Parts: sequence; structure tokens; C-alpha cells
Amino acid sequence: MQHDITKLKNIASQVRRDIVRMVHACQSGHPGGSLGCADFLVALYFDAMKRKEGFDMSGKGEDVFYLSNGHISPVFYSVLAHAGYFDKSELATFRKLNSRLQGHPTTHEHLPGVRVASGSLGQGLSVAIGHAVGKKLDKDENLVFTLHGDGELQEGQNWEAIMYASHNKVDNLIATVDYNGQQIDGPTSKVLSLGNLKTKFEAFDWKVLEVENGNDMEKILNVLDEAKSLTGKGKPICILLKTGMGHGVDYMMGSHAWHGKAPNDEQLAKALDQLEETLGDY
Repeated sequence: MQHDITKLKNIASQVRRDIVRMVHACQSGHPGGSLGCADFLVALYFDAMKRKEGFDMSGKGEDVFYLSNGHISPVFYSVLAHAGYFDKSELATFRKLNSRLQGHPTTHEHLPGVRVASGSLGQGLSVAIGHAVGKKLDKDENLVFTLHGDGELQEGQNWEAIMYASHNKVDNLIATVDYNGQQIDGPTSKVLSLGNLKTKFEAFDWKVLEVENGNDMEKILNVLDEAKSLTGKGKPICILLKTGMGHGVDYMMGSHAWHGKAPNDEQLAKALDQLEETLGDY
């Protein structure tokens, strides 16, 4: 399958500029994981997913996506805006009083592109499995995609859902783990080790794909192609995507300190110097 990698990289660069500007403007938010997942979400929305014009909550006749680690809302909102779900100018309202762009996505604001409130970690996979089962019942052959933090997998509800999905052969589901090894309190290995995630998912009878460089656009596109080719074969699919926390901004990279901290004026200027403005700032 042919991919326009240059176009996708340009979108990802602009998304990263949006992220640091949004978080700086309100002095609140989660830039580290957002920057790390920019390439994946751009690849997903502008290449891998089959999307219809407009937005409806049912998602019938199209692929759907659920963001489980909702604190990385800056990247989600930016990607949705660039994908045409709402005007990019609305990014300037991030985390403001009465804004539709709250710190964690909500559904009562009726923001196009958001199908579930994701403030509490560990619930997104259960919701996505329900939608995937619903698609099967409706004879809808489109797919359900999810994104999860690796620290989020310390939540037990995930493992009940993982067990359910394999037992019920929910093979129209592609769950991706942002495997950056960092969470708010430090490295996941020190907070509560996840052990060998690949072995764990395989023990629950999932098909597992791994990407060593989860910020390489070409590798992301290739693994999404492979994952889609494996759907409908009796097993749910997990992508372990080894991203870099804060990717694209040198002083944020690899540090849990930037999980939920806003840059000051000087740090913003430094970040923007490193991120090319490709599509115009909002």
C-alpha cells in the first residue's frame, strides 16, 4: 500500500506545535505523552482508518477510534481538528471554562470525534470491545482502534477485557499500547513493573505486533497495514508501540517530568524552534 509519508510527517510536525502551544496557553495539560503519540494518531486518522464525512456517535459503516489514556487530549484534539471534525481555531480554547476541549475528553460537550469520556484510566478497552461486538452483530465489517498508556495497563479492568476479547474472538479490534515506559510518578518499571507485555498478551491469546521505534512514520504505517491484514482471523490484535515521551522537543524527551507539566515562555520558544510550522499555526 502506498503512503504519502511526507504529507503525514508535515501534519505530525504541526500537531506537535499545536500541543506545546495549547498546553502553554493554559499552563496546564499533558505534553509528554501527546508529543510521543503524534505520529501514531496522524497515521491512524490520515491513512489507516476508513472514515466517513461528518460525525455520528454510532460509527456505523466506518472505522472508529477510542482514546483510553484521555490525559493526552492535546494531541487528540489537534488531530481531530486537522482531520476536519471541528475548526482549528477552537484549539485556542483548550482547558478554558465552558470550552468543549476539556483536559480529558467528554461526551456531554458533543465535540465531534469524541465517543467516550476518558478521564478515568483503564476503561477504554472495555468500551471499545463493546463497540466491536456491536459491529459484528450489525454485520458491519469496519474496525475498532484503541490507544492505551502502558502505565494504564496496571489497572485490572484491562485484563478482564483482554480475557473477554480473546474468549469471544473479537477479531475486529486493534488495540495499541503507547509503550514509552513512563508514567506520572516515574518509570513504569519502578512504579509497578509490567513485565513482558508481549508474553502477557500472547498468554491471553492475542496476536501481538511490536514496533521498536514508535515515532518512525513508515514503521507505524507498516504495522497498521499488517494489523489490518490480520483482522477477521479469530484473534484480537495488540500493537506494542515503543514511543518516546516528549518526542520532538529535546528537553522533554524520555522524561516523566513532562507527563503533566506546561512549558514556560522560554521553554515554549525553544520547543517551537525545534518544530517546523508546516500547515500554519491556529
